[in-house]
Amino acid sequence: MIDKEKLDRINELAHKKKTEGLTQEEQTERKALHEEYLQAIRESLRAQLDAIEIVDAAEEELTDAEKENIAFLTEKLGKEFQEEENKKKDN
Repeated sequence: MIDKEKLDRINELAHKKKTEGLTQEEQTERKALHEEYLQAIRESLRAQLDAIEIVDAAEEELTDAEKENIAFLTEKLGKEFQEEENKKKDN
């Protein structure tokens, strides 16, 4: 995560941008800090998503084979649905 000093600087630049405007140098700094902040958020979200475990209705952890089967069936159903939609369009 981004440290407090950088977060404070982002907020300082945002306030200054609204009140008096930024110099070219400050705009460049703001953009770099903003990108760093967004990257930290993305990494945090990815870590949270990676930590999610899929469970069945009885809240038992699914095996890898069950997860693969779910992915396969989901893809198959999606293809079948798309084929049906294409047939409807052709008629």
